[in-house]
Formats: sequence, C-alpha cells, structure tokens
Amino acid sequence: MTGQLLQFISSHGLAAVFILMTLESACIPIPSEVVMPFAGFMAWRGDLGLVAIVVIATIANVVGGLIAYAVGAWGGRAVILRWGRYVLLRPDHLARAERWFQRYGEWTVFVCRLLPALRTFISLPAGIARMSIGRFIFYSALGSLPWNFLLAYGGFKLGQHWEQVAHYVKPLTYFGALVLLGAVVWFWLGRRRPRADA
Repeated sequence: MTGQLLQFISSHGLAAVFILMTLESACIPIPSEVVMPFAGFMAWRGDLGLVAIVVIATIANVVGGLIAYAVGAWGGRAVILRWGRYVLLRPDHLARAERWFQRYGEWTVFVCRLLPALRTFISLPAGIARMSIGRFIFYSALGSLPWNFLLAYGGFKLGQHWEQVAHYVKPLTYFGALVLLGAVVWFWLGRRRPRADA
C-alpha cells in the first residue's frame, strides 16, 4: 500500500496530498506519517512547495474532519440510540459525550489532532456530541497545522532519508493508540455510573 501511496503523490502532487489527507481525517486509515514526509521530500527535490503542502494538508484535514463530524452528527446518534444497547451503550452516554464536548471540546479536538490514531477518529465523537461546528473547525485546523508542518518539514530536512520520520513518529503512534483504547474503555465502563448515582 505504501508504494501505491507514494506513486499517487508522485503523479498528482498537491491534489494527491489533499485527497489522502482528507481521507485520513474522514476515518480512513491513511498514514499521514508516510504521506506528509514524502511530500516534504518532494519539496526538497523542488517538485512541490513546502508551505503549499502544509496549507493544503491542513485544509484537507478540516474537510475530512467535517465529513466524519457529519457522519457522527447525523448517523452516529441514530446508530447508538437504536443499536447501542447491544454493546452496552445507552442514551445517557450521548448526554455524557455532549457534556464532555461542551466543557472540554476545544482542547480534546486540538490535542487529539496532534496524535496519531486519535487524530483520525476524533471527529466522529465530536459530531455525535454535536460540538459547536465553528469551534470544531477552528481547533481542528489549529491542531492539524503543527502536525502537518512537523511531518512535512522533517521530510524536507531529511531529503532522500525522509522515511526516518515515520521511525521517530512510531512511538507517538503507539501512545495515541493506547490513549484511544483507554478512552474507549473508560467511556464503556462508565456506563454504570448513572445507575450508581440514581
């Protein structure tokens, strides 16, 4: 798959960066730690502009995030209300998610956009919780910008050794996956709390 991604970027440049980074933020597991360093390498070769890469990728992240947000807002709630009981999710979980995003939504989206794994999926719960769309767009862009810059700049500085960026990012990927798993477990186990308070 990696070879196909690189060929796609080589052939289509900024358009490929936009498409791939949109898909990544729409919950399709496209590895930005491969896409962005390679695009940075292409900037090192003079084929693309570094600033353009970062701007296009950040816009793409917002667009992809809005797609996932819409899926969560318009479909996720209905799925949870209809089928959630089969995985021990109840309507009060929606209320908990909404309260969380009302209080901490900005920082949640911002921080998650800085971490692998989490950055791909944070838009879904934000949509399910109906986080303010304006705040979601702003903090999604704010969190995506440094991530995209660091990956692209790393590829630019390393030149033909751009693949080393993914090696350095790998611990962050594991950390992000663990945080995501922990959040799911915490939310799932928290299903008993409303009954205990009742």
